Amino acid sequence: MIKKFILMGFLCLLSNSVYSQRKPLTLNFPSKEDSQVSPVVKEKVDEYAKQIDLIIQEEKKQMEVELLELQGKNLDKAEFDKQKTAVASKYAEKIDQRIEALGFDLDTVIQKQVKYSLLNSDVTSKEELKEKLLKKFRPTKNVGGYISYGIMNLTNSKADNSLDKNIGYAGNFEFGLKLNYQFSRTSPWGLISGIGFSWRTLNIDNNMFFAKDGNADVFLDNYGKDLSKSKLRTGYIMVPLGLQYNFSKLKNAGMDVQYRDYDKGFKVGANVYGGVKMSTNNIIKGDGISQRERGNYQVNPFIYGAQFTVSYNDFSIFVKKDFGNFFKDNRFENDKALVFGVGLWW
Repeated sequence: MIKKFILMGFLCLLSNSVYSQRKPLTLNFPSKEDSQVSPVVKEKVDEYAKQIDLIIQEEKKQMEVELLELQGKNLDKAEFDKQKTAVASKYAEKIDQRIEALGFDLDTVIQKQVKYSLLNSDVTSKEELKEKLLKKFRPTKNVGGYISYGIMNLTNSKADNSLDKNIGYAGNFEFGLKLNYQFSRTSPWGLISGIGFSWRTLNIDNNMFFAKDGNADVFLDNYGKDLSKSKLRTGYIMVPLGLQYNFSKLKNAGMDVQYRDYDKGFKVGANVYGGVKMSTNNIIKGDGISQRERGNYQVNPFIYGAQFTVSYNDFSIFVKKDFGNFFKDNRFENDKALVFGVGLWW
């Protein structure tokens, strides 16, 4: 009953505006940016408002005739007001009865608008609604960008070599595309893969720098003067492949359709990765020297390893470990990269 009175008053105000100001009927729904009005709902409400307005105008004319007759009786003010109120009440009741006889089902109209706001289309049956829901809440299959940075260490199970003794700071910067492939609508498991570009940089301290002898063997040499920068930077094309588990709870879309918001929430993942070298740059700056040389510094042309990642929404922390040596042919023997880092993907 409350709904009926609210809607009736709202539509009466609208209809009064239509005829007094000659403006088209409009509904105060949220803007298109927030939601859209179902064409079916709008058509039904427009039609209902016009019918209500027609009823009001017809009864209003008859009431005005009775009020004119009442004025002709020359009643005192108190009696006139009393009878005027009785006439208005009579016609208000007639209007209410005629509007009720229209049989406007407000609950059905509200349900249609809710479905339209959810699916952005009108549905005519439960089967069609379920089909729309299944289409809307499909398993997550998307590709997005990512960027990460990590602190890199060169682990060595044997005695420290010259690189271990002179290395300063080492880092791993990476960006690329990441694939998320959820196995089913409700599955917490998914495949992770993609392609990225990685730059691994070794910063050398103690005025040491990477040099090559006559046989092109790489070693660390002392410059003898102050060096402000001494680094070896190698770029790789990287491809990961692994699994991810999402801890978010199942959500209910209605009609027995459940889904898991796979991109959101707390997730853990594990993957292997492989990389192919693009190039290596030896960068040296200091007292009397400034050079950037691209060449073969015996950095391993292929890398492979494993990574473990903990994520929340788009933010992640990870640790990755190479299974192969950073340099090939036993140069700086047994040094393997271990990276701790953070990442962001979108």
